[in-house]
Amino acid sequence: MTDWGLNATQILAIAIFVATYVAIAIGRMPGLRVDRAGAALIGAALMIGCGVLSLEDAYRAIDLDTITLLLGMMIVVANLRLSGFFRMVTGWAVGKAHHPALLLATVVVTTGVLSAFLVNDAICLVMTPIVITLTRALDRNPVPYLIAVALASNVGSTATITGNPQNMIIGNLSGISYGAFTTALVPVAGLGLLVTILLVLVLNPREYLTRKALPTVSVPAHYHGWLAAKSALVSLAMIVLFFLGQPVAKVAICAAALLLLTRRIEPRKVYGEIDGQLLLMFAGLFVVVRGLEHAVLTKEVLAQAAHFDLGNVAALTGVTAVLSNLVSNVPAVLVLKPFVEQLHDPQRAWLVVAMASTLAGNFTLLGSVANLIVAERAAKDGITIDFWTYFRIGAPLTIATLAIGLHMLS
Repeated sequence: MTDWGLNATQILAIAIFVATYVAIAIGRMPGLRVDRAGAALIGAALMIGCGVLSLEDAYRAIDLDTITLLLGMMIVVANLRLSGFFRMVTGWAVGKAHHPALLLATVVVTTGVLSAFLVNDAICLVMTPIVITLTRALDRNPVPYLIAVALASNVGSTATITGNPQNMIIGNLSGISYGAFTTALVPVAGLGLLVTILLVLVLNPREYLTRKALPTVSVPAHYHGWLAAKSALVSLAMIVLFFLGQPVAKVAICAAALLLLTRRIEPRKVYGEIDGQLLLMFAGLFVVVRGLEHAVLTKEVLAQAAHFDLGNVAALTGVTAVLSNLVSNVPAVLVLKPFVEQLHDPQRAWLVVAMASTLAGNFTLLGSVANLIVAERAAKDGITIDFWTYFRIGAPLTIATLAIGLHMLS
C-alpha cells in the first residue's frame, strides 16, 4: 500500500485511465501515430495486460447492444445515402425556399430532423456537400449555412436515442424506452433548433437581412428510385418499431440486414461507410472505464462523490458540459456512468446527461465530431470555417440551449 492508501493495481488503473483520456482529449498520443481509436484500444489492452481486469471481465465490459445498434444504424444510413435519398429530400425542401432566411430555416430543420433519427455524424457527411453545392449555385456565402448544419445536427440529435453515439450508450445504460426518451427531449431539441435559426440570422445580418429573393436552382440528384424507396420504407418501419418498444439494437441490425439484400449496390460500398474506428474506440473505452470502476471506484469512493450533489440538475448539467468539452461527449458519458447509477433518480439524471453532453458539443469547433466533419469537408472545397467564426455563434447557442434543457428537465 502507498501513503495515499492505494495499491499497485489501483495506481496502474488510474494511470492507464488518465493517459487514455488525455490522448483522446488531444486526439493523438504525442510523438506517435496513434489516434483516438488506437489510444482506447491500447488503454484496454493495458488494463488486461497489467491485471486490472481479466480477459473475461473485459469481454463482459463491452456493451454489445450499443455496438450492434451503432453498426446497424451505419448500414441503414449508408443505404439511404448511396440510394440518393438524402439529396432527393433536401433538393425538394430547398426548392421551396426563396429567401436566404427561409433557406437557412430549411437547412436547419432538415438537418435537425434527419439527425434526430439517423445519427448526426452521418447526416453531416451527407448535408455538407449538398449545402456547398447549393450556396455556390445561389452565389451565397456558404460559411453561415455550414455552421448551421453542424449546430443543427447536434441540437436535433438530442431528441432521440438514435440521434448520436452518446445517446445510444445512455439508452442502453439507463433502460429508458425510445418513446419516453423522445418525449422528454424533443421539446428541448425543437426549441433549440428555433434558437439556432434566430442566432445565425442575427449574427449574420449581411447574409440574411435582405429583400432580394433567391433564384430557383436545383440540387443535382442522382438516385436509384427503387433502392431509395426501399431504404426509406425500411427506415420508417425501423423508427416505428423503436417507438413501439422493440429492442433498438435488434431492430437496427435486422433493418441493416434487410437492406443488405440487394442487387443494386456492391457490398464494399456499404462497408466503406461503416466507421470501424468509432466502433473500435467504443469497445476500448468500455474496457478502460470498467477497469477504473473495478479497481478504484469502490462503494466508499462513490459514496464520497455524493458531496458533489450530482443529483442536482444544474450541477450535473455543468459537470457534464465541462467534461464533454474536455474529453469529448462519449468518453464523458462513460466516465459519469458509475456516479449517475448511484443517484436517487438515475433515469432523470441520464436524460440530463444526454441533453448536456450533446448540446455542449456546440460550444467550440472542436466540441463534437459532427463539427469537425463539416469543417474538414468544407476545407476540401476551399471553404474555411475558423475557430472564432464558429465560436461566436456556437458559444451563445450552447449557453442558451443548455438553459432551455435545464429549465425543462428540472
